[in-house]
Amino acid sequence: MTDRLKGKRALITAAGQGIGRATAEMFLAEGAELFATDRDPDLLAGLDCETFRMDVRDDADVRAGIDRARPTVLFNCAGFVHHGSVEAATDDEWAMGFDLNVQSMFRTIRASLPHMLEAGGGSIVNMSSAASSVIGAPNRFIYGATKAAVIGLTKSVAVDYVKRGIRCNAVCPGTVESPSWHERVKALGEEMGSYDKALEAFVARQPMGRVATAAEIAALVTYLASDESAFTTGHAHVIDGGWSGQ
Repeated sequence: MTDRLKGKRALITAAGQGIGRATAEMFLAEGAELFATDRDPDLLAGLDCETFRMDVRDDADVRAGIDRARPTVLFNCAGFVHHGSVEAATDDEWAMGFDLNVQSMFRTIRASLPHMLEAGGGSIVNMSSAASSVIGAPNRFIYGATKAAVIGLTKSVAVDYVKRGIRCNAVCPGTVESPSWHERVKALGEEMGSYDKALEAFVARQPMGRVATAAEIAALVTYLASDESAFTTGHAHVIDGGWSGQ
């Protein structure tokens, strides 16, 4: 590793596992001064940085955490994947999906901007998905709608702050191996009759014949956080193993 993030104060939400954890480890390896947060602080054990609990659905909690970190790099990784079509969706699930997947980013970005502007610039990376405005995925009605909104949010922030030194990009992964993904495979397996059948169904839609590793997504996030991507803003970066290109 190099020191691509040396001198940068970075905050990550949902850094306890999956993509968030892989990114936290990569940020540390690249020299960032990292503030790793999660709703469950026990998941942050073992990270060699400042860690604390932050609930992205609580505005006061977000403001306190952001003011503590004063980030010049913000990675919004927190989110949830709802399963089902529009007919199966409830009002409560819709509201929760948008609150966690979209409004949480509004909270963290709004709180982070004064610190970034004071520092002379910054980089915001938002977790979207290939299942969004990029491509439709079966039984991802709420999730796809929220992740499409993340792309719109990202582009809006990017255009409003492009002349003020702040970049904003979205990452749009396909299926990624993580603890939460294995839980979704398990749940689908109960519907299909076996875990193996569900696993085969997930992998079958991937042209490469495999799902992504969390580290592969973290590498893209790290690039967008670093000055290597200084001329990149306002884009949805698809990293889905060719899924959306079929």
